[in-house]
Amino acid sequence: MNDPALPRFMAMQAARAAGAAIALLGVVMLSHRIALLAWAPDALGDGLIVAGAVLFFAVPLILAKRWKSRG
Repeated sequence: MNDPALPRFMAMQAARAAGAAIALLGVVMLSHRIALLAWAPDALGDGLIVAGAVLFFAVPLILAKRWKSRG
């Protein structure tokens, strides 16, 4: 089974996973519960949450539109 759509599907899922991980890192930064990340300003956590949400929601849609077959 050599499905040409599998690499595209995996790329979209990797973008979603990366977006979720980045947003989660932002939430952890804002919680100030981990001493290693206590130095980080709140604006950095806010920015990571926004960037993670964009990566999670928008990038897979953009990739799907780009890869949509024309016919």
